[in-house]
Amino acid sequence: MHKEEKKASADKPTFEEGKQYHIECKPNDLQGPVLLPGDPERAKRIAGTWDEFKEIAAHRQYYSFTGKVHGVPISVTSTGIGTPACEIALTELMNIGCDTFIRVGSTGVIQPGVELGDLIINTGAVKMEGSSIHYVPESYPAIAHYEVVLALIEACENLGYTYHVGVAASSSSFYLGQGRPGFNDYKISKTDTIIPDLQKMGVMNIEMEASHIFTLSQIFGGRAGAICAVYANRVTNEFGAFGEEEAIKAANYAVKVLAEMDEERTKLDSKYWFRQK
Repeated sequence: MHKEEKKASADKPTFEEGKQYHIECKPNDLQGPVLLPGDPERAKRIAGTWDEFKEIAAHRQYYSFTGKVHGVPISVTSTGIGTPACEIALTELMNIGCDTFIRVGSTGVIQPGVELGDLIINTGAVKMEGSSIHYVPESYPAIAHYEVVLALIEACENLGYTYHVGVAASSSSFYLGQGRPGFNDYKISKTDTIIPDLQKMGVMNIEMEASHIFTLSQIFGGRAGAICAVYANRVTNEFGAFGEEEAIKAANYAVKVLAEMDEERTKLDSKYWFRQK
């Protein structure tokens, strides 16, 4: 292929048939809500729990699969770590027509009474990252869509999982930005106040992507939510990779619930889903 045939707009790097530069997916490649793990290997594990799936693309940290679970369409795209990588994934997913997103990740809890392996469903997020400010002022809220929150709650209830609901803090930093020491135990004065201040505010957990996912979904009329397994307990100072399987199963189940909500909304000819009497 000649170099001229590979060229695209530098402003909008989209290629033949709408194929996106980073995720290498095009319109109609992905069906249903898109689960958003950070880790490409987790994307593979998620797809492996479905009734059927096929790989669509694997480019850089963006691995995408589509298939069916509980009889309804579902997809997954890994986002990599942090909000800059999320911006790319979400923008290109919306470019190809996706509009419903569930972050499936790991998190650190900062409130008492939560165990490693418990699940956290976030209703919103404090923007402690540097990506959202390019889209909205700092005062703009990052809020999960109520339908996704309710679907995740229903999933956890029906599956019998221990879960908690609350506001996250999304940080661009894993170490100092989450109150941890860096290399050689390096800290600055504000490092030690991050966790106590967030605890006083009633923030439930710290992670690295939710606020930007929520913000972009709000701006562009999508639906987004997040469910994370507790890997770090900052109250008891414990760390362990527990709860991933439960978070995946809950997200899968929530996609089924969302499909039911969509069907009910269509029958009611309503813009919003609500419980029928």
